Amino acid sequence: MQSGDGMNRLTRARVAALTDAIDGMATDPMPLIITGNEKFFSVGADLREIAALTSPAAYEFSRLGQRLMKAVEDFPVPVCAAICGYCMGGGLDLALACHYRIVSPSAIFGHRGAALGLITGWGGTQRLSRLIGKAPALHMFVAAEKIDAQSASQSGLVNRVAKDPLRAALQFGRDHGTLTES
Repeated sequence: MQSGDGMNRLTRARVAALTDAIDGMATDPMPLIITGNEKFFSVGADLREIAALTSPAAYEFSRLGQRLMKAVEDFPVPVCAAICGYCMGGGLDLALACHYRIVSPSAIFGHRGAALGLITGWGGTQRLSRLIGKAPALHMFVAAEKIDAQSASQSGLVNRVAKDPLRAALQFGRDHGTLTES
């Protein structure tokens, strides 16, 4: 999911490409791992791009993101997010759509939209409240606070903390499907 600046922003083009890729893989599914880099799983939507959208274009971007999250959530075999570094905003929405989340001890989570006058339109509010409960999810969204991997694990936001999340996700894939290393 790498982008030019390494922050893995979820631009319109990136969201469309991810959706197409996941839809294409669903016809011959194998366990899927979504990951970023050591510093950023994803910082979420590109705020400069969002600021330039007209109302109809913003609505379409919201629908595009919803289609991606639904494709991940409905993928016919397990989807695991292997998360290092920052997992923010729409990146957190993407991680929440995954069936399983394995994170590094340095992972940081947040939905800072409220601090910017924004709220997610990609289903994160519903998915997070189902995972950790309504009150903690509401606090996380409204206070726009960041939480670390340990707190995320204790709250139930993540399934596992591992030194090497990608390696652990590969093992998860082998244990839950036909994933093999090539």
